[in-house]
Amino acid sequence: MAGPPASTLEPVTADRPRSVLREVSFLRLWAGSTASGLATWAMPFILGLAVLHSAITPTALGLVLAVRTVGFLIAVPVGGVLADRWSRRSVVLWSSLAAAVATPVLAMSLGRSVALMAVAGAVIGAGQGACRPAFQALTAEVVRPGRRQQANAAMTLAVRVTTLAGPALAALLATVLDVPTLLLGSGVLWLAAALLPPRGKPAPAPAPDGAERPGFAAEFTDGVREARRHPWFLGGLVALAAVIATGYSATGVVLPMVSRDRYGTEAVLATAVTAYTAGALFGALLISRWRPRFQGWAALAALACYGFAPLSLWLPGPVALVVVAYAVAGVGIELFNVPWFTAIQREVEPRRLARVSSLDFMVSYGLAPVGLALIAPAVDAFGPGPVLGLCTLVCFLVPAGAALVPTARHFSRGGARSTPEAVA
Repeated sequence: MAGPPASTLEPVTADRPRSVLREVSFLRLWAGSTASGLATWAMPFILGLAVLHSAITPTALGLVLAVRTVGFLIAVPVGGVLADRWSRRSVVLWSSLAAAVATPVLAMSLGRSVALMAVAGAVIGAGQGACRPAFQALTAEVVRPGRRQQANAAMTLAVRVTTLAGPALAALLATVLDVPTLLLGSGVLWLAAALLPPRGKPAPAPAPDGAERPGFAAEFTDGVREARRHPWFLGGLVALAAVIATGYSATGVVLPMVSRDRYGTEAVLATAVTAYTAGALFGALLISRWRPRFQGWAALAALACYGFAPLSLWLPGPVALVVVAYAVAGVGIELFNVPWFTAIQREVEPRRLARVSSLDFMVSYGLAPVGLALIAPAVDAFGPGPVLGLCTLVCFLVPAGAALVPTARHFSRGGARSTPEAVA
């Protein structure tokens, strides 16, 4: 039997469509997912403008964003179970509609009721959390297996483009629109996220008459068991969580300090963040076509590249060193993300896909606030040098350890045979 193909950039042939974006069903899914991502990004930025305009206090902003995160983390496992129990399309619809309805409530309560703002923020976060695993599972239903890596790359490209261009667009709109109107605009985006995606597969058949359907805890535990069947998933999730909780959090806290204290200008902060986003864009474009021979090892090596970001802040050097390091980190994170999502969609049992995806989001998103909360006290206690050094080592070593996990080489329990996406 022939071995796995060497790393290559896939040629475009006459019998293979050149772009997954030419498929109407995926284009609708892509547009809906992009709308939800843009609405998710817009809320904290718009509320930040509200603080600048003295419409709300910084304390109120922190409370609303905190309860949004809590709502997200609670809704992610619930959304995962519901998306596997019912139609994935229905979960996207109702969770996005919940966020769309709560957004005008948030807009109307600005400066009037902090409690009502908090409730609306929690509902928006819950809608965001419930739709994430459903979108991942719906992608596997709408897109053929051989085209999912390109589809996932297109999804992440949309996220990066909105992150790069969004602040300038929002700042421009803020010159002619007030904050409540901008929030209402984000509600329209949630409405688009609810209505645009296409139908996926029908909902699973209900339990036979007289048979009890397993409860929420039992179904979620069943998803955990499915995740445990895939050692590469557990190892990769540990690596991703470690990088987010240390490297991502450390650079988020320390980069502004280094920009101010070492280089004497906030321009370093803005340039480094822009370089990271630009690198991620390039990484998504690259991985939409590139199929490494050892997909899992390549993805984990790319994830380890995030370690160059805290390393550049730890070691004294010119501004260019920081900018290049952040660009490399951006490339690496997408060379990991896209194969990671694609492998989950390919390898996980379809009936449990949303639950396993919810575990991914719970751990990765859930540890980010913990890391951010712990890094600042650690810097105060030990100084930025030791903290950055430790974070650099974690980012390099934990993905390397995950690469040693059985089945990690190809992100597949079936070995190399299921790795190449050869079917159009």
